[in-house]
Amino acid sequence: MDLGTSILLVMLVLLVLGFPMMVPLATASVVAFTFYMPIPERILIQQMVTGISPVALIAVPMFIFAADIVTKGHTANRLIDLAMTFVGHVRGGLAVTTALGCTLFGAVSGSTQATVVAMGGPLRPKMLKAGYEDKFAIALIINASDIAFLIPPSIGMIVFGVVGKVSIGELFLAGIGPGILILIMFSLYCMYYAKKHNIPTIPRMSWAERGRAVVNAGPAIMFPVLIVGGIYLGWVSPTEVAAVAVVYAIILEVLIFKSVKWSELLDIARSTGLITAVVFILVGAGTTFSFVISFAQIPQHVIGALGLEGADPYVILAAICIAFFVGCMFVDPIVVILVLTPIFMPLVNQAGLDPVLVGTLVTLQVAIGSATPPFGCDIFTAIAIFRRPYAEVIRGTPPFIFMLLLAAVILIFIPQIALFLPELAFH
Repeated sequence: MDLGTSILLVMLVLLVLGFPMMVPLATASVVAFTFYMPIPERILIQQMVTGISPVALIAVPMFIFAADIVTKGHTANRLIDLAMTFVGHVRGGLAVTTALGCTLFGAVSGSTQATVVAMGGPLRPKMLKAGYEDKFAIALIINASDIAFLIPPSIGMIVFGVVGKVSIGELFLAGIGPGILILIMFSLYCMYYAKKHNIPTIPRMSWAERGRAVVNAGPAIMFPVLIVGGIYLGWVSPTEVAAVAVVYAIILEVLIFKSVKWSELLDIARSTGLITAVVFILVGAGTTFSFVISFAQIPQHVIGALGLEGADPYVILAAICIAFFVGCMFVDPIVVILVLTPIFMPLVNQAGLDPVLVGTLVTLQVAIGSATPPFGCDIFTAIAIFRRPYAEVIRGTPPFIFMLLLAAVILIFIPQIALFLPELAFH
C-alpha cells in the first residue's frame, strides 16, 4: 500500500470512529513518518512547531478574545438597533436589518459562529413575531453570518495568508467588496420575500431617533473603522491591529457600555485560551500533514489527475472554488484551508493568478461550505442555539447558498470587486 492510500485510509477510519479532526491529521502524519518517510521522527515535531511559529498567527487568539468580549456585551444589540432605525421601515426591513446586523457584527467579531450566536438570539424571535417563516429566519441568520468570514477581521484569511504566504493586510481589504456585494444580494432577496409573503412594515423612524441610534452604536461602529482604517492607512499591521481590537473591546464593553465586569474577563480569557489551543493544534497538525503530502508529491498527482496543469485560469479558479466548497461541507474550515492550500498554491503561482483574489475566493467558499449540508459547522451552531432539528435548520438554505455561489462566479469574472481596495492601499 502506497503512502497516499495509507494516510487516506487512516484518516477515514479515525473520522468514522468519531475522533476530532486534529487526531486523524496528526496520526496520518505519524504513520507516514514511521513507515514511509526516510526522515527522523523529530522532524515531525519541528514541522508542528513551525506551523504555529509565524508571527501573524498571534492575531488569532487576540481576535478571538475581542470577539468573545463583544459577544458577551451589548455591541450586538446596539448594532441591531442602528440597522433597524435606518432600514426597518422598508419592505422586508427586519430581514434586511438581520443581514446588515450580521455584516456589522462580522466586522467586529470576524467569526461566523459568534455572529450566529450574537445575532440569532435577539433577531429570530423578532422575525417570527413579524410573520417570517422560521426556516427563512434561521437560514438568513446562518448565511448572513458567512459575511463575517469575509469582512475583516477574518480568522480564515489569517490562516490562508500564513499557509499561502499572502499579505494578510491585502486579504482583509479584499474581503470588503465581496461582503458588501453579498449583503446587497441578500437584502434584495429579503425585500422580494417580504413582498411575496405580505410581511407588514414598521413606521419610518425620525431623524432624531436615528441620531440617537448612531450615538448609541457609535463606539461599536468605530471597531471596523479602527481595523480597516489602521491597515488601509498603514498605521498598524494585521497583528498589531488585533491587539488594538482587544484593548478597544475592553474599553467598549467594560468602560463605556459597562456590560462586562473586570472579573468576567478572566473567564472570557479562559474560553479564548481553549478555542485558541484547538485552533493551534489544528494548525500544527495541518502543517505537518501538508509536509507529508508535499513529500509524497500528492499535489502534483491531484493536479495531474484533474487535468489542471496548463489549464485556463478560469478553469483553475473554478476547480479551487469547488474543492474548498465541497471540503467545508464535511470538515472544519481551518482544516480545509490547511490541507488544500498547499495543493493549489503552486498551480496558482504557475498560472500567474492573483493570490489575493484566490484567497478571497477561498475564504468565500469556506464560508459557504460552513453553512451547507451535510456537516457545515454553522448548521450545528444554529441547532444548538435555536434548539431546532437538523432538517428544519437546513430547509431554507438553498436560495442563500445559490446567491453565495453566484457571488463567487461574479467575483471570478469581475475580480476588481475584491482587488480595488488592496490595489489602492498597497500598490
